[in-house]
Amino acid sequence: MTHAAQVDTGAVLADGTRESSRPPLSRAMIAVGFLLIVLSYMVNAMDRQVFPPLLPSIREEYGFSLEQGGLLATNFTLGMALAGLPAGYLLDRFRRKTVLLVSIVLYSLGTMATPLAVGFADMTLYRVVSGFGEGMQSAAIFAAMGAYFAHRRGLAFGIIGLGYSVGVFIAPLIGVELTSMHGTWHSPFYLFGTAGLLIAAASVFLVRTGLTERSVEQAVTTGDAAHMPASAYNRNSLALAVHAVVSGVAIYGFLGLYPTFLITSLHYSAEQAALAMSFLGFGGMLAIFGGWLGDRVNQRTLLILSLLAVSAISVGIYETHAGVGVQCVFAFLMGAFGLGFIYPNTNSALQRAVRPSQIGRASGLFVTSYYGPAAFSGLLFAALVDSFGWSRAGLLQVTLLPLIGVAALTFVRPAQFSSAVR
Repeated sequence: MTHAAQVDTGAVLADGTRESSRPPLSRAMIAVGFLLIVLSYMVNAMDRQVFPPLLPSIREEYGFSLEQGGLLATNFTLGMALAGLPAGYLLDRFRRKTVLLVSIVLYSLGTMATPLAVGFADMTLYRVVSGFGEGMQSAAIFAAMGAYFAHRRGLAFGIIGLGYSVGVFIAPLIGVELTSMHGTWHSPFYLFGTAGLLIAAASVFLVRTGLTERSVEQAVTTGDAAHMPASAYNRNSLALAVHAVVSGVAIYGFLGLYPTFLITSLHYSAEQAALAMSFLGFGGMLAIFGGWLGDRVNQRTLLILSLLAVSAISVGIYETHAGVGVQCVFAFLMGAFGLGFIYPNTNSALQRAVRPSQIGRASGLFVTSYYGPAAFSGLLFAALVDSFGWSRAGLLQVTLLPLIGVAALTFVRPAQFSSAVR
């Protein structure tokens, strides 16, 4: 039986070569490659989250309705969902590094094309294309890093989530500042798109295939999977997928229209709304702690408590009409539980719910289930706002909906995870 400690003595990598045929990766090479991957995911987040705080300006320029604006704020996740299963297919047949590089270029070009839109239809297309690249990148990153850091998967995902949250934190501030400086909302999209292309170019040389192509089977013993279901689509993975659907709709519906709520309902300035949005990213930086915690406690319980926290925080956001300071605290807490705890632990739990050889499919399933329905979460939230107002809409989509995710998680059996102690 091959032990994890023997990985460096001829283990087969995911691209079909033997690890012994490659020079060993130094700690510095691993650190530089991992840092570039985290930076690329940070730019991914910046591309996604620069849109919502600029939505009022975009709506004014194009004359979009609230429903159209809500759809544009979240429809990039449709592209991410469409990319999920194809990305899983590609990751089984091509190098993860290749998929990663192509995805970064794709979403960067989609971001740069957004200001070139002449109307709703082509802006929708650019947003979906950008999301398709982001979905491919997410699947590639989490499959690669989930394999390389198999025994510390939650912590690794937490660090990647930290990079994402830094992007969420700085994108609104940079976006609003550049818009004010240049008198147009176009500048941030060009800047962030260019940053993605530069990171892709650097990754060609600095992200080594020894980091991205590790075969996860070499990190666990053969018998470790004996207690697990044979199918990738088992009770645990399907229950977690339902939870991911619910979480995506609730969290992305909130993210997509939160700045609009602050500006139109609470009459915040664009700068104040951007500040509150940045506190979401600040809270999401707790992903490194959330991921670390997920490696050490029952992930089902952790996810249930996090969903209940999201429900409680949303009541404060939509019912109290708090001032800027208190609203920033609420935003921080929403980011902490929604981005810092739920996102990395849902992702890593799905990978732990399948056998090591099925990690690519688990990564694709997460991307599809989390981001697919989320594509329409902004449209749904806007429709609820038009029908019931902001308070009732928040109660329905961000307070009550997560309780369905709690119900789905009760069907999860952590004893059948790959991380379960036998």
